[in-house]
Amino acid sequence: MIATLFSGGKDSTLALHIASKTGFKSNLLITVQSENADSYMFHKPNVEFTHLQAESMGIKQIIINTKGEKEKELEDLEEAFKINKISVLITGAIASNYQKSRINKICDKLDIKHLSPLWGIDPLKELEILSKDYDVIITKVAAEGLDSTYLGKHIDEKLIEKLVYLNKKYKINMLFEGGEAETFVLNAPMFTKKIFIDKQRIEKERDTGVLIIDSAYLK
Repeated sequence: MIATLFSGGKDSTLALHIASKTGFKSNLLITVQSENADSYMFHKPNVEFTHLQAESMGIKQIIINTKGEKEKELEDLEEAFKINKISVLITGAIASNYQKSRINKICDKLDIKHLSPLWGIDPLKELEILSKDYDVIITKVAAEGLDSTYLGKHIDEKLIEKLVYLNKKYKINMLFEGGEAETFVLNAPMFTKKIFIDKQRIEKERDTGVLIIDSAYLK
């Protein structure tokens, strides 16, 4: 079974697409729904709407619920790998050794081949691919320079210019690998239908802001 660890964000979606073009087509999407908004490992905002992305791509999805306790959440993931007999795992890891090393440990233990097609990618290269072929919005901001006005913004040429500027001024990671922001994919090359949001709201707390999707549909 070939599976993708899928959050609905830009990296896991792009990794899924790249892997499929190299002969590793996913049969399963594994999405972790954490109770911890500050999970060390997993994307939190709007994961409940990843079922729309799965439906649009025609790929089976399972959702793992976890309390999001440090290290314990990895045990929940390992159990899912065992139950679903995963042989190949695709992830959207880019530069975080914290995440990659922990996934590698599970994969080595279970004899699973771990593919990270985005590992080490140049940030501008990925952003250019996304702006050209994908429709991606920012759903969470949590870094100096990224205020709530960025919520709901699409990754396009204009936003890329701003991210280059913020990188120079505040040293933020332009792909948000340090938790600076999170994203949600509305459309991608593997989608048969696009996601439309018809109801959303913004919540702010101290230095973070989150765009919460209340209602969305495929068309």
